[in-house]
Formats: sequence, C-alpha cells, structure tokens
Amino acid sequence: MFPLDFPLRVLRGRARRGDWVVDPFCGRGTTNFAARMLGLSSLGVDSSPVAVALTKAKLADARVCDVVRVAESILDAMPKRVTVPQGEFWELAFEHSVLKQVCWLRKELLRNCSSDSRLLLRAILLGALHGPRTKLAASHLSNQCPRTFAPKPDYAVRFWRKRRMKPPVVDVIEVIRTRARRYLSERPQHTPAQVVLGDSRTADVFGTRTFRWAITSPPYYGMRTYIPDQWLRSWFLGGPSTVAYRPPQGEMDHRSADAFADDLRKVWKGIAAHAADDARLVIRFGGIADRDVDPVGLLKASLDESGWRLTTAVSAGDANAGRRQATQFVHGGPAPKEEHDFYAVLA
Repeated sequence: MFPLDFPLRVLRGRARRGDWVVDPFCGRGTTNFAARMLGLSSLGVDSSPVAVALTKAKLADARVCDVVRVAESILDAMPKRVTVPQGEFWELAFEHSVLKQVCWLRKELLRNCSSDSRLLLRAILLGALHGPRTKLAASHLSNQCPRTFAPKPDYAVRFWRKRRMKPPVVDVIEVIRTRARRYLSERPQHTPAQVVLGDSRTADVFGTRTFRWAITSPPYYGMRTYIPDQWLRSWFLGGPSTVAYRPPQGEMDHRSADAFADDLRKVWKGIAAHAADDARLVIRFGGIADRDVDPVGLLKASLDESGWRLTTAVSAGDANAGRRQATQFVHGGPAPKEEHDFYAVLA
C-alpha cells in the first residue's frame, strides 16, 4: 500500500467537487481516506474482509466516548461462560480473561456491526489484537507478537515457551480507549463513500457510479501470503481459528505472469466501463525478487486492450521507502523490486 501523500498528491488541485474516486484494491483504505480529506466521494473494493473492515473504519464517524461506550455495553453483557478456541496457542497467546473478552466482542460484532461506532471498535480491535509488549501502558492484547502479521501457531508456541513468556493481563477497555483517542484525534468531514467486499475483476462490483479518478496499487505478482499472514485478524472477522493457506475466492491468478496480467486487464476494463470521458487511472506497481518478471512490462501488458492508454510511467523508488503493505505484512518474505507509477487516460 502506498503512503497517504501519494493519492493526495494526485488529487489535490486536480479533482473537482463532485468527483468520485475508486480504488479496486483498496487495502487499508488509503485512497478512500485521501478522497475524504479532500471532500471527495469514493468507492473501495477488496476481496479481503480485513481490508474491507479497515477501509470502512477510515470512512466512519464517531466520538471516542461513543466507541468506548459500545465496548463497555458489550462486555457488561458478557456471560460467565464464553466459548473460546482451544489449544496451546490460544492459551499462550492471550490471558484467559482477555481471551474471553476478545471472543465475546468478536461474537457481538459479528452479530451487529452496522453503526459507525461499531465499525471503529472493530478496526481498533483488529489493530490491538496482536503486537509487541511494551514496558509502558499496553497497546496490544496478546503475548509478544509482530504487529503487522500473525505468527504461525507452532512457531509462536516454541518462541513463547523458550523464553517463558506468559500472556499479559490487559485492561481491554483501556486499550480500546487509548487507541480510539489516537485514531479519532483528527477526522475529516464526512463524505459519501462505499466499501465493497468483492472481486474487482467483475465489472458489476463498481455499481452504477461514474468515476473520474481511479488510484490503486494492485498486489505484487507472486505475493500470496496476505491471507495466512492475517489469519488471526481473519478469525476475528469470522474466519477459522486455524491458519488457512488456500487462496480465497476472488484472489488474482498468480499461476503465470500472463494470467495475472489478464486478471488486471479485467479490472481496468471494468473501471473504464464506469469512467467519465476525462477520467484518469493512476497505478503504483512493483514486483518481488523471487519472480523473474519485469513488473513494468507486466503492467503495460495488462493495459493492452483494456480501454486505457498509458501516458506516463515513472519510478517511485524502492517499495520499502513507502512502507508498502506487501512488505509490512510479510515475515521474511522476498525483497521488493523498484516500484513505478503509471498514468493512463481512456483510449
């Protein structure tokens, strides 16, 4: 995922009031939040429930006290007995009373997550679910973990046992309150927006809107570890309590560069069918070192017969410099190649 200043730089001074912005790979909602900051309406699409949950929170409005009040009301109604996942990982990942609260919050947010306060609470809990322990006030709910990806259970258990690390007793409400204060310290004015859990290769996912701007960063070709890396957050959103390695429905085809380019072409065609005459498509794209494929050539090939005409391609530097999602969320993964920004107009 690109940094916030990238979509802001593209849109500021060029976008007009009333423009709609779309990101077919919305990730954590950076493009959508940039549009909101500039008073523009937007649509975000992603096949990942985690991405959709985080993007929806970027577009929600609530006060800190509202978010905390919802969490308190949910936990006040928690029964003495709560069903929790079984196994050594769960026993060592969370202190038992904390795990009970996490599971009850999960159950209630799966039952009802329609209000902005609940959308924000869900995103705050996704962020707090796992991460490093600190000597100061706790900001995560788990035993020692990476923040950006969930460790695999067997590895985590060995790590904790070797170091005799026990899960901390954490004040869940205080963690929520602290994170809500930080998360909601500056919220731009509300603008119309929609976030869709879906496959951006299907044109109907874009609805009936007409877009003047499409700003996105597709996944790297060959980078398929997002789902297993996010297994714990996926569990909180209703997924299994074990690591899922099978690619989910709606994921891009990584079997070959040609197949991947074909899938991207479907996305570009879908946007073109909903684009204004003077629409602009802006793409940041790179590659990973263990795939011997030129990402520039792959992206250019995907634009052939897509309804778009490439006008400019410029280097955006090393992906690590932009703290891209693909490098943040992968543990020990292949190094990224140089990224490029591509600008296109309707053909």
